[in-house]
Amino acid sequence: MNPDDAFTYADDSAMAGLELAERHALRRVAGLSTELQDVTEVEYRQVRLERVVLAGVWTSGTVRAADRSLAELALLAKTAGSVVLEGVIQRRDTPDPATYLGSGKAGELREIVIAYEADTVIFDGELTPGQLRKLEEIVKVKVVDRTWLILDIFAQHARSREGKAQVSLAQMQYLLPRLRGWGESLSRQAGGRAGGATGGVGTRGPGETKIETDRRRIRMQMTKLRRELKQMEKSRITQRAARHRAGIPAVAIAGYTNSGKSSLLNRITGAGVLVENALFATLDPTVRKTRTPAGRAYTLADTVGFVRHLPHQLIEAFRSTLEEVKDADLILHIVDGSDDAPLEQISAVREVLNEIGAGNVRELIVINKADIADPEQVTQLLRVEPHALVVSAETGEGIDALLLAIEADLPSRLRDIDVVVPYQRGDLISRAHSQGDVLTIEYIEAGTHLTARVPEQLATDLLQAADE
Repeated sequence: MNPDDAFTYADDSAMAGLELAERHALRRVAGLSTELQDVTEVEYRQVRLERVVLAGVWTSGTVRAADRSLAELALLAKTAGSVVLEGVIQRRDTPDPATYLGSGKAGELREIVIAYEADTVIFDGELTPGQLRKLEEIVKVKVVDRTWLILDIFAQHARSREGKAQVSLAQMQYLLPRLRGWGESLSRQAGGRAGGATGGVGTRGPGETKIETDRRRIRMQMTKLRRELKQMEKSRITQRAARHRAGIPAVAIAGYTNSGKSSLLNRITGAGVLVENALFATLDPTVRKTRTPAGRAYTLADTVGFVRHLPHQLIEAFRSTLEEVKDADLILHIVDGSDDAPLEQISAVREVLNEIGAGNVRELIVINKADIADPEQVTQLLRVEPHALVVSAETGEGIDALLLAIEADLPSRLRDIDVVVPYQRGDLISRAHSQGDVLTIEYIEAGTHLTARVPEQLATDLLQAADE
């Protein structure tokens, strides 16, 4: 790899270490109260997860799949900084429309909460506003669903301005239909008698409820965030267009969360991206330029990890970031070879890829963590996914074969040229080296005799210089 092409900095690894230390320092502090209380502003549910009980409904599939889903929820809860005390699953054909679990089981859940002194219940699904309200009335502690838990993790891990704006937008989209006040806030008014005699000009009259005010504020903030994200998207589009004009193919790393995408990026490019054994450790995308074994330049983009039932609010908010995947020439679909159900991970990732319009992009399955994976399971995966190879980002096993496979799968956007370039246009020769494949170069009296395969725009510039 050419060091000049990696776009890395000497302190990348040190910065990643500091970020990891900072993240661990921000874990939840035990002992903080999470009891429901009246709020003076919008109930912006900052989820302080401490001692939690998990609950799920098993509607289809095997009991093993249901247990696996709850185990993944436990990992998500741990990533958010909580201590998981107990997990329960109810077998039902469909979730109860009022209380999700069923009123009887919801009552039993209250007893479990009391027994374990839990302060939060996390449900393995997305609750409706009505279900959320009813369940909190029954269990008497904060109730969180899978969607809000994932949004909370994203909020903890966002670092860039764009990432923070995307997460904020997704949270507001989720919150808007779920707003309600507690206690007196249900009837608080911004005008009328609630405004009081000392409310001043503009505060008297029928007014609006506090919830209506909160909704209006959130809608205004959402509009502002969408406008800001649109401006950031223009910058990203401009950068991608510049790479496209230069004929530099794009490779995107996609896969299930915690499958080892950032580790693989670091192994290939030396990017120094934060690596942590936790779900959604990477949120802000990283793009690095590197080269194939034959010297061909391409970009490699790390993206946010996917998960089963990834909230639609997140997909919508992160759509501009996920364009790196949609516009790629090749997707490296990273699979955790050590997972109990890698095929389910592959299916979940492909579902999201289809949703963002990347279902038709060429895909190379990369089975990672070969150093700890079950060989029999890896063999089965290779039978199901023939266009795949096995690597270990940890040990470097299979990386050379992966680089050759990437080179073979990259599309050719280069044009063959045979020109004599005037010596004063050495800048074009330099571009041919950096953007294309130089086959031969000879210095003659008329100039530099060059045969090469270069991007279309550069070929045009070289031919024009030769005619001057």
